[in-house]
Amino acid sequence: MREIAVFSGGAHPELAADICEHLGVPLRPTRISRFANDCLEVQLQANCRERDVFLIQPIVQPTQENLVELLFMIDAARGASAGRITVVLPHFAYARSDKKDAPRISIGARLVADLLVSAGAHRVLAMTLHSPQVHGFFSVPVDHLHALRELANHFRGEDLSETVVVSPDLGNAKEAAAFARMLGTPVAAGAKQRFHDKVRISAVIGDVTDRDVIVLDDEIAKGSTVIELVDHLHQLKARSIRLVCTHGLFAEDALDRLAALEGVTEIVCTNTVPIPIEKRIPQLTVLSVAPALAEAMRRIHNGESVSALFS
Repeated sequence: MREIAVFSGGAHPELAADICEHLGVPLRPTRISRFANDCLEVQLQANCRERDVFLIQPIVQPTQENLVELLFMIDAARGASAGRITVVLPHFAYARSDKKDAPRISIGARLVADLLVSAGAHRVLAMTLHSPQVHGFFSVPVDHLHALRELANHFRGEDLSETVVVSPDLGNAKEAAAFARMLGTPVAAGAKQRFHDKVRISAVIGDVTDRDVIVLDDEIAKGSTVIELVDHLHQLKARSIRLVCTHGLFAEDALDRLAALEGVTEIVCTNTVPIPIEKRIPQLTVLSVAPALAEAMRRIHNGESVSALFS
């Protein structure tokens, strides 16, 4: 793997270092500086010429700052004659802006996809995009990973005979069903309606009465949907509740509010998004997706199948 060169922006260097450790390659240095007029400058401080370059940068808060960093990293690699540039997106914040659901609004996911390709990206490696259509917004190959295996492994070895996996809405039901098959449990789903910024769960389709519930979502930001669902599960007399997601954004005081909910015994997420130490409450478990991303990068580099990871 001598021809590989891995760089990280400032969004999540800890994850990038963990990925490189699993790959057995060094994380190459990146210098990010700011001019007096507040403009950014990015320098990749290692040889890229004809190398297979991987740029690791989740698009997380500060979102615009990290996006511009990534665009400049891609441009720098292209200008340095990189053989191939693969953008590794553990989290793509703009994936939620995937449709025109109001007049005169932009479809941010498509625009940002175009920006990444225009900057020089040849390939994208993403983790759990918000909706399937985002995959098609990119005009370059996209390898789309999910973290269901890592999340399922966390629960293996437990007695799940009285457990049911619940999706907060019907849009995530397919992933919840796949997760339930991994665990050997039944699946249920919430019927969600959104009124402006308010979320209402009108029903839960499936039996959750006197069962241990694992709520599975792709990401948790403010936690409004999950809080509404937990309230509904209490009304249906669920026994215990564990909250599971790939992207633990946990905006503002979301973690504390979720942990304070009656019956919630554990919150599980992955490290696609950096979670500060001060936010890591006792109920929170953070799983690493670095081995999965590293293996996908190795397969991309060697020209092997990435889809075989899910067989």
